Amino acid sequence: MSSSRPSSGPARAVPRAVKGRGRLRRWYAGWPLRTRLIAVMIVLLGIMSVITGVTTQVWLRSFLIGQLDSRLSAAGLRAAGPDAPPGQDQGQRALFPPGQDAWTVGARIVNGKVTTAGYLDANGIEQALPAADFATLTQLPVDSGAYTRRLDVLGNYRLQAHRVAFNGDITVTGLPLTEVDNTLANVVLVELSVAGAGMLVAGLTGAVIVRRTLRPLRRVAATASRVSEMPLDRGEVALSVRVPAPDTDTRTEVGQVGAALNRMLGHVGSALRARQASEMRVRQFVADASHELRTPLAAIRGYAELTRRFGDEVPGDVAYAMRRVESESVRMTTMVNDLLLLARLDSNRPLEHEPVDLSQLVVDAVSDAHVAGPEHIWRLELPAAPVTVSGDPTRLHQVLANLLTNARTHTQAGTTVRIGLSGIDGQATLRVADNGPGIPEDLLPDVFDRFTRGDTSRSRAAGSTGLGLAIVAAVVAAHHGSVAVESRPGQTVFTVTLPASNGSASKGSPA
Repeated sequence: MSSSRPSSGPARAVPRAVKGRGRLRRWYAGWPLRTRLIAVMIVLLGIMSVITGVTTQVWLRSFLIGQLDSRLSAAGLRAAGPDAPPGQDQGQRALFPPGQDAWTVGARIVNGKVTTAGYLDANGIEQALPAADFATLTQLPVDSGAYTRRLDVLGNYRLQAHRVAFNGDITVTGLPLTEVDNTLANVVLVELSVAGAGMLVAGLTGAVIVRRTLRPLRRVAATASRVSEMPLDRGEVALSVRVPAPDTDTRTEVGQVGAALNRMLGHVGSALRARQASEMRVRQFVADASHELRTPLAAIRGYAELTRRFGDEVPGDVAYAMRRVESESVRMTTMVNDLLLLARLDSNRPLEHEPVDLSQLVVDAVSDAHVAGPEHIWRLELPAAPVTVSGDPTRLHQVLANLLTNARTHTQAGTTVRIGLSGIDGQATLRVADNGPGIPEDLLPDVFDRFTRGDTSRSRAAGSTGLGLAIVAAVVAAHHGSVAVESRPGQTVFTVTLPASNGSASKGSPA
């Protein structure tokens, strides 16, 4: 048994009208609220003007044609009434009895044929009607009703056919629609002028009114913008920014938004205070624990070192165990000291500030790294003039040592590590780059967080506590500087920027 699936067929094309509406919607969505309100107001005013104009035109045309039909009926009755006794000539004169207006059309039809037809010109002189219009006259219904027809020479006319009472002939009378058309055209011009002027005035007035009306909303947006620019992710935050009281009236929509924003800011402020209190308790605990652990750790290390004095008197397995105890106590002491340093930096304790020759500090740190990692290739690039910063030399040396230790620990033997220093435009810039495997992409955003380690190389087996780069970031921040990292397979670059002291070179070039 076999089965087959129906083919899906070609994809249905999206109609151009739908695409056009989508583009129009996206274009309109980018307008500010003020522009939208003014545009909507003008469009609505334009629609109402069109509706009013069309209604006026329809009513006025009906009214004017009604007046014209009344005049036409009177003229037709005058033309169809008996003006001579039976048997006398009922010729051309009967078509235009006294009282007919200029441009009146008259015709007599006998046995379905036009015998006479003409019109009165502007001076009241009778003129012959062209034969091309005879067919239009003969096809006119004879019911005393008024009909609109177009005559080739004279234009649009209202025509009416009457039957003569004493001989049964048909008389046709017509009056021009010129006055009606001119009146309607003039009314259209007036309506367009009034509507255009009204839309212009409404747009300008609406812009002023909308601008004034939206001022509270702009103040609410300004408050939200100021809050968004505040550093809320760490440290103590005094979230005192609030929407002004006049903009929190809940009887208005903007006031409801302002009041809701103030309530939200109050909740956020409470959460930030709770977070800050929790962080302070944790930091105090870490500082106290680190301080208290230093003494027992020193004692453990001392007792472990004491066993080495006895030499061969201590069994081999005991000596090995004591060496491991001593090694781990050294490692734990380093971690405790790092935690204590971070706790002190978190509490904003002031550091020493003195002129520091960063060039000499880099030379010393690279020399130490070369001794600790001779299997790596170390390349040092320094400017011709010394670069001087103001800070704590011990902590700055720790920054350099941690960066070089990070490069040495987490790259394989034979990796080239380049250390570059420059002082340009009042800033000292230190770069530590290596051509190792790089930092994993998922780890890169958190590389300066505490206890951040990779899955393999960044492990306790390699001697990493996960605090080295966190100390780098904290110490650099305490010196009003910044640290950044860029990494990809084959290249990792740590960049430290510090404010240079007045005595530092304004430009640095590698020696």
